[in-house]
Amino acid sequence: MTTQLTLDHEPLLEVSGLKKHFPVKNEIGQKSAVVKAVDDVSFKLYEGKTLGLVGESGCGKSTTGRTILRLTEPTSGSALFKGKDIFQLKGDELRKARQDLQMVFQDPFSSLNPRKRIGEILEEPLVIHKLGTKAERTEKVMEILYKVGLNVDHYYRYPHEFSGGQRQRIVLARALILNPKIIVCDEPVSALDVSTQAQIVNLLRDLQEDLKLTYLFIAHDISVVRHISDQIGVMYLGNIVEYTDTDNIFAEPLHPYTQALLSAVPHPNPTMKRERIILKGEIPSPLNPPSGCVFHPRCPMATDICKQAVPVNKEARPGHFVRCHLY
Repeated sequence: MTTQLTLDHEPLLEVSGLKKHFPVKNEIGQKSAVVKAVDDVSFKLYEGKTLGLVGESGCGKSTTGRTILRLTEPTSGSALFKGKDIFQLKGDELRKARQDLQMVFQDPFSSLNPRKRIGEILEEPLVIHKLGTKAERTEKVMEILYKVGLNVDHYYRYPHEFSGGQRQRIVLARALILNPKIIVCDEPVSALDVSTQAQIVNLLRDLQEDLKLTYLFIAHDISVVRHISDQIGVMYLGNIVEYTDTDNIFAEPLHPYTQALLSAVPHPNPTMKRERIILKGEIPSPLNPPSGCVFHPRCPMATDICKQAVPVNKEARPGHFVRCHLY
C-alpha cells in the first residue's frame, strides 16, 4: 500500500516557475542563443521533510539548487521562504536569509580552503555573520564536530589530512554551524564509496531528526534518494517530469522516463528478473531542446502529439503529478 502526499500545513519553501537560462555569445560577443538549464520548475518543500531531485547528468538538478540559494541569479520565477521571495531579497535581508539556507557541495575537497585549519573553516560563517565571541565560536565548532562524528582534535588539522567521507562530514558541519532551516545537498555522496555513502546518508537522517532539518537532496542515483527522501521529483532537461511521494514513485511510476530510471536499479533478490528499459539516443542539448515534449526523441511510447505540444503538469492521481500526454 502506498502513501499519498497529503501535507495540509504550509510549505517551508515554495518554488514556482523557476527558470535559469544562460546566454551563449558568438565570436563578436553578441548573444546568439540561450542554454535552458532550468525551465519552469515548481515544487514545495515541507519542514522536517526531504525532497529528492533525481535525473541524468546535465538535467538541471544542481543549477536548481544553486539558483534557489542565489549562488547564481534566476532568469525568472519565485522562491517563497517564510513568506518572502528569496529572489527579491537584497543586502542585509539576503545575508540574514542565508543563515537559514545552506549548501553541502558535491566535491568536499574543492569546497574546503586547503590553507586553513578545520577550526578556522568552521568558524568562518560565524565570523561573517558576527555571531558569538571567539570562545563561544570555538565551543560551537567543537560541538558541531562531535555531532557529525568527528573528534575535537580534528579542529587543528588541514583538509588534506582527511578521507573523502571525513571531508564530507566537515562540509556538513560547516552547513550546520549557523543552525539553518534548509540544507541543499548537491550530490553529497556521489564521490564516495558505497559503505561511506551509507554512513553519510544515515548521518543526514539522524541529524534531520535531531535538529528538525529540511533537505533538498540532489542525486543521480534514485536508489540512494529512496533511503532519505519523503518526496521525489524526477528531472529531465530542465523540467520536473514527475513529482510525488517516494512510495508512489517506486510502486507506480507514471512517466516513461521514471520507469526507465527504475528499471536500471538492481534488485536485492538476484532471482527476481526486472524488465530493463533501454532508452535510445543521448539526452538532447539544452541549447536546442526538442519541440513538444522534450523526452519524445527517446520515449518508447511517444505519439504525434508528443512532438508538437508541450505537456502540462497534471495531477494524474491524488498527490501524484506528471508531465506527459499519456495522462
